[in-house]
Amino acid sequence: MAGTTLCTDTSEAVELFKAQGLYLKPIAKLTVCVQLPKLKEMGKSISNWEVMEKIKRMAKPHSFVSLKIIKSTMEFMRLEGEAETKTEIKAIIQCLDGRTIKLSGFPEVLKVKAAEAKVSHPSQHDWDSFFRDAKNMNEMKPGERPDTIHVKDLPTKWFSHRQKDRPSEQVVKRVFENFGEVRCLDIPMLDPYRKEMTAVKSNGLQTFSFNTGITFDLYVQYKEYISFVKAMDSLRGMKLLYIADDEEEKAYTSCIKVDFDKTKHLSDRSIKKRRMEREKLEQLEREREEKVRKEREEEEKRIEEEKRKKEEEEKEKERKRVEKLEKREKRRREREEKRRLKAQERKRLEEERQYQAKIQMEERRFLVAQRKLESIRLLGELFSRIKAEKLSNDLVQRELELEVERRKQLEEEKRIKEDMKKRKLEAKKRRKEELRHHETELREKILKNWKDKEEKKEEEMRERLRKRLQGKKILKSAAVKPNFTKVTASSEVRPASSPPDWRQRGEEWIREEYQNKVLPKDRRLKKRAGHRLHKGMPYNPHMEWKKRLKRKESEMRRWKEWMEWKKQFLYWKHKFSIPVPYVD
Repeated sequence: MAGTTLCTDTSEAVELFKAQGLYLKPIAKLTVCVQLPKLKEMGKSISNWEVMEKIKRMAKPHSFVSLKIIKSTMEFMRLEGEAETKTEIKAIIQCLDGRTIKLSGFPEVLKVKAAEAKVSHPSQHDWDSFFRDAKNMNEMKPGERPDTIHVKDLPTKWFSHRQKDRPSEQVVKRVFENFGEVRCLDIPMLDPYRKEMTAVKSNGLQTFSFNTGITFDLYVQYKEYISFVKAMDSLRGMKLLYIADDEEEKAYTSCIKVDFDKTKHLSDRSIKKRRMEREKLEQLEREREEKVRKEREEEEKRIEEEKRKKEEEEKEKERKRVEKLEKREKRRREREEKRRLKAQERKRLEEERQYQAKIQMEERRFLVAQRKLESIRLLGELFSRIKAEKLSNDLVQRELELEVERRKQLEEEKRIKEDMKKRKLEAKKRRKEELRHHETELREKILKNWKDKEEKKEEEMRERLRKRLQGKKILKSAAVKPNFTKVTASSEVRPASSPPDWRQRGEEWIREEYQNKVLPKDRRLKKRAGHRLHKGMPYNPHMEWKKRLKRKESEMRRWKEWMEWKKQFLYWKHKFSIPVPYVD
């Protein structure tokens, strides 16, 4: 049936009229917007089919009932898809929204946005504002107030009773009485004169299109306003569901269009005008039938007269034809007698000729049979010799082929073993290289941590020295030799302990440093890189490498400065046996 689709999930169905197998099901639609890249090359185009297939694969394990393109420009492509249920729509939106797709032939990725589609349906504000602003409407009269709904594209077979190609007015009324008491209803398809009515919109009349009879339109007028509101609210965002009453119990859905009547179709004045128009058409139909009947009677009289004249002419022609046939038959009998005599003579001569030819044929057959027998014996002997020679040649050829095939198999096995050995050596070498590279990175990170600890210890030592020297006499010039004898033994600064040799601490110490310091930092870096990627900032590995190299250079520069200062510190300590004070 046109306009209907097969339904596999009826969990969200709402009962409308169970006796006829009619239910309501929410419309589950979503819109998908794909941002298209700029086309830099002439003649290059984007395949709509490829975009739709990519979106269908992204939505798996969920599937679309239908997916179509509703708008396509140079900047974006908008698609509309329909699923079975609202729950599945939310799951599909989560799968698609914010994702990207990659098309063949385009280096850029396409951003995808998905959202639930809005269903166009009139609201209470729409009909209130329409009837409030309409000047030719009187809300005291039925049909000129919000009490009539207009439903389009209803399947004919779902509302039929006995005639499968026409809807039943009783069935339709019982279905829509679920929302309230019906004052009247109109099905233009059931009116045979509606096609001939003139569309005069100013007078409240309207014509309808009768295309195939598969679907029909309907006007339903309710007695109470609350029934009209209940019907509009119940049909908002819904499509019609039909469950067949048979063994298979298949379910079908059909999209319907619901709107309130804006043309006063079921007002008393419009109904009266349609009735008057129908009466005029019926009168014209009767006059036309009477005229046709009179014309048919006159035509029958004329045909009867022509038939009588034609019969008289036929009789005269028949008499002449019989006379002509009798003459022709006489001449024919004479000619046949002559032909019979000639045929008898020819037959006698032919029998004599055939007898002589038969004798010659028998002699020739005997000679041919004798020669054929000799040829068969000669060919049999020849074929037996050829067969023996062919068998010996085939055996030799087969032995040679088997030997060649065995050698090829041995060479193939040898080559496969050599390839396996090469791949194992390459894998072992690649693994060693990865371990060596990883060990180098670990060493660099552990050495950096040790440097940071040493710098922190030196900083603490300078801070302790500065606190102990507070209150002492400060040197006025760097050339004046300080009085070192006044510094007590308690103010001496012990030298920093030698840095730990990480090479001697073993694999356990390296593992602890890696797990406690290197791994968390790598996780933070990865998380930060992922955050930048999520915000739309491209991740450039080359720039990251340059930043790391710059940080390494600055660390090495600080390390050299610290080592230079340490050398000076140890020199003065060895020379004076006391720490060198800072000069503020």
